[in-house]
Amino acid sequence: MLTIHTTETMPTTSAFRIPVADLLRRPGAARAVHVSGVLAEVGGPGAAISSGEPIVVDATLERVSEGIVVRGAITAPWSAACSRCLQPVSGALSVEVGELYERDPLEGETYPLSDDDVLDLEPLVRDALLLELPAVPLCRPDCAGLCPRCGVDRNTTTCDCADDEPDPRWAALRSLDL
Repeated sequence: MLTIHTTETMPTTSAFRIPVADLLRRPGAARAVHVSGVLAEVGGPGAAISSGEPIVVDATLERVSEGIVVRGAITAPWSAACSRCLQPVSGALSVEVGELYERDPLEGETYPLSDDDVLDLEPLVRDALLLELPAVPLCRPDCAGLCPRCGVDRNTTTCDCADDEPDPRWAALRSLDL
């Protein structure tokens, strides 16, 4: 049987896939990485990472006995519609991370280190950003929202809709004497 060994690094298909064979051979070694790339479909119910905008990872990869620890920051722009008035709103996220990559990962606790000695930051980036995206984005804290009757934006226009009429579903509570 013929076995061929090569020292050539494997080409990566994503900016977030980092060869780490050199770190795995040297316990205690560390390396700083700066990675920038675009990920498709990173979003939650309220907001999403702006499509086509780069996500930046500045981190240190450190070899420990269990595998490789990734410590650093992830930054990305996000966009959404205001939850009250539906106007476009955007911002930037900056998330601090500290996670372990190992050969035999614990489900939901650590990330997998591939057999080809490549560390894939994409799952970590997705998880960290999804947890930090605003669930209820607002254009400003005092947003007045839309009128439920006529639909005008109360931030820019006042409407003549009367708010005097109480909700009939609460009528039974008005008869209570507390």
